[in-house]
Amino acid sequence: MRESRTVAESRVTLSQLMQPQFANLMGTVHGGWIMKLVDEAGGLSAIRHAQSQVVTVAIDQMTFHSPIRIGDLVTLEAEVTYVGNSSIETRIRVIAEDPRSGERTHTNTAYLVYVALDSSGGPTRVPRLIGETEAERHRIERGEQRQADRLARMRSDAEGVVQ
Repeated sequence: MRESRTVAESRVTLSQLMQPQFANLMGTVHGGWIMKLVDEAGGLSAIRHAQSQVVTVAIDQMTFHSPIRIGDLVTLEAEVTYVGNSSIETRIRVIAEDPRSGERTHTNTAYLVYVALDSSGGPTRVPRLIGETEAERHRIERGEQRQADRLARMRSDAEGVVQ
């Protein structure tokens, strides 16, 4: 395993045409279907970085800013934004495009956290993350803060459990 990898080395782009079987009762794409695609794109990005299998451990808030319609081409752009010892945070941007008009709409951005696994299914160390641009370095700094916030919430939740 390499000691470090760049953000660019983790980038993944997935595109899929939204078809009628993905519709909810409102006639737009079911949010759960988009969540599945987000997890798939984020997981692939994490795997590219870790070069090992990963499992999803956290999904930060996912707010849909606009509906995705049947017939839209949905593109998910994923990249690693933070790494710990075995944890990997990914950022996934979701874009819906009307392929007839070319109009593109940013529908949501989500952050997911994965843990890299070794061959026996236990956590394994991941390469350090290198930001090559100012924007990447800024996203890494924000990722560190999000991870600190997640850990603080986990500690707070654990303290609130009656044993």
